[in-house]
Amino acid sequence: MVRRLGVGDAVVVGLGAMIGAGVFGAFGPAAGAAGAGGALLGALGLAAVVAYCNATSSARLAARHPESGGTYVYGRERLGPFWGYLAGWSFVAGKTASCAAMALTVGHYAWPNHARVTAVAAVVALTTVNCLGVRKSAWLTRLIVAVTLAVLAACVVAGLTGNADADRLAADGTGASAHGLLQAAGLLFFAFAGYARIATLGEEVRDPARTIPRAIPLALGITLVVYAAVAATLLAVLGPVALAHSTAPLADAVRAAGAPGLAPVARAGAAVAALGSLLALLLGVSRTTLAMSRDRHLPHPLATLRAGAPVRAELAVGATATVLAATTDLRGAIGFSSFGVLLYYAIANASALRLAPAEHRPPLAVPVVGVLGCAALAASLPLSSVLAGLAVTAVGAALYAVRRTGVGGRGPHRPGR
Repeated sequence: MVRRLGVGDAVVVGLGAMIGAGVFGAFGPAAGAAGAGGALLGALGLAAVVAYCNATSSARLAARHPESGGTYVYGRERLGPFWGYLAGWSFVAGKTASCAAMALTVGHYAWPNHARVTAVAAVVALTTVNCLGVRKSAWLTRLIVAVTLAVLAACVVAGLTGNADADRLAADGTGASAHGLLQAAGLLFFAFAGYARIATLGEEVRDPARTIPRAIPLALGITLVVYAAVAATLLAVLGPVALAHSTAPLADAVRAAGAPGLAPVARAGAAVAALGSLLALLLGVSRTTLAMSRDRHLPHPLATLRAGAPVRAELAVGATATVLAATTDLRGAIGFSSFGVLLYYAIANASALRLAPAEHRPPLAVPVVGVLGCAALAASLPLSSVLAGLAVTAVGAALYAVRRTGVGGRGPHRPGR
C-alpha cells in the first residue's frame, strides 16, 4: 500500500473518528448515569485517562509495527496468534456495528422520517469514497471535521453568552455513585474511541515511527479540549437533570440560551459529524479486515488491493454495515460496539507490556491502567451489551479453534518479535 499520509492527515482522520456523533448524543445518557454535574465532568476525565493509556500503548506499538491491522497485528506479534485474532475479531464485529450506529445517527438527524433509507444511502456513498483511495478520504474527512468544529464552537459561544450559570456545574441530579461514574465514563469512552483509526492506517502514513506517535496524542488532546468545553457548556446551560433527559442536548442548549435559530444548525452539524465518524470507521474496519484476510482468518480474496486500496475488503464491510443499518436498533449497536472496542484496547495494552525498553515501551503504569480501565468500563456496560459481546467473542474463539483444527493445528506463520 502507498504511504501518502503525513501527521496532519493522520490527526484529521483521528479527529473525524472521535469528534463525531458521540459529542452530539453521548452527554445526555452519560449525565443520567453520572447523576450530578461534577460527576459527569469526572467521568469525562476518567474516560480520557483510559483513552490516553490506550492511545499511548497503541502509538508505541504502531511505531514498531507499521502495518495495516492495528491491535490485530500487535496482539499477534506480541502475545500470540490467538490474541491478535481475538482483537481483530472484536474490532471488526464491534466497529461494523458502530458503522451501522453512525449511519442511523445520520438518518435520524438528517431525515428522521426516512432514517433507515438515509442510513443505507450514507453507507453506500462513503464506501464508494473509500474505494477511490485513502487520500480522497482524508481530504473529505478534513472538510467534515472543519464543519463539525465550527458548529460546536457556535453552540458553545451561544450557550456561554446566553443563560449559562456556573452553579449548575456542581448541581446534583439523581445522585452520584461509583457505579454511575463508571457507567458514564463507559458511555463517554464511546465518543473517544476513534484514535485507533490512525494506527490501522500503518501502511499508508509516511515515516510511521515518527508520524503515528505524534498524531495519536495530538488527536486525542484536541478531542478532549473540545469535549470538555461542550460538557461544561451543556451543564452550565441545562443542568444535569435537563441534560439527562435531552435527546438532542446541543440543540436544546442553544434554544435555552436564547438562540433558537442555531438549533437547525446543530442538527445539521450532528449529521455531518456522524458522516465523518462513519467515513473513518469504514476506513479502519476495512484495513483490519485486510490484515486478517492476509492471514486467512477471513476470506483471503478480501486481501486483494486495487490501485493501492483494499477495495474488496471495503465493499464487504460496507455491505455488512448496510444490512445492519437496515435492520438493527441504534442503542443495541452502540452497546455491543463499546464492548468490542474495550476488549480490543485491553489486548493493545497487554501487547504494550511486551515491548522492550529499547523499543520505547511506555511507563509500566500506562498499559496496566489501560487494561484495568478497559475491564472496569466493560463491566459497567448494560448487562445485555455484556452478554451479547461475550457471546460473539465466544463464537469468534470457536471459529478460530475450528480453523486451526482444519489446517492441522497450524495458523499463519508470523515471526515473533
